[in-house]
Amino acid sequence: MLSIAYNILVGGQVLEDIEVRRNDAAFLKAINARSIPDPTTAGDFCRRFDESAIWSLMNAINTTRLEVWRRSDRDFSQETARIDADGSIVPTTGECKVGMDLSYNGIWGYHPLLISLANTKEPLFLVNRSGNRPSHEGAPAALDKAIALCQDAGFRDILLRGDTDFSMTAHLDRWHAAGVRRGPFASVKA
Repeated sequence: MLSIAYNILVGGQVLEDIEVRRNDAAFLKAINARSIPDPTTAGDFCRRFDESAIWSLMNAINTTRLEVWRRSDRDFSQETARIDADGSIVPTTGECKVGMDLSYNGIWGYHPLLISLANTKEPLFLVNRSGNRPSHEGAPAALDKAIALCQDAGFRDILLRGDTDFSMTAHLDRWHAAGVRRGPFASVKA
């Protein structure tokens, strides 16, 4: 997994770019490694990494994130947590990839949902979805997790922001009853 992260950090865009890193002596020296796994190993790892493993990874990252936040000088109890929800159509050049589908505007790809904390500019949760899924799909559960994370961090005031597709009345009423505010919801442009 670390070789995948390093590949992204140095500009790699596909798993095959790891092969370039494997043969780059300066890169290997910089990361203090004699070798890194073959791209086929990374691909095998990714294929075995199912949805529950991805949620476990995001939860582990967020547990670590909480500890980092606690060690900082920042007093989150004096700030409003601004949680943003946004979906975006992400085209792909691959063929026959699992979950890829045709979006409403004719683009083959995915429609991931990103839940982020505007205060720190950190992504909190990322939910991958097929290209033909509506923006709000999966948002309530991910927003519930983001709210809980921000409450654990010490935020007393929480504000949810997103476009109108995320303004699901039943959930907004539930969140409002729990003291969570909703921010300006922009109109979706056709």
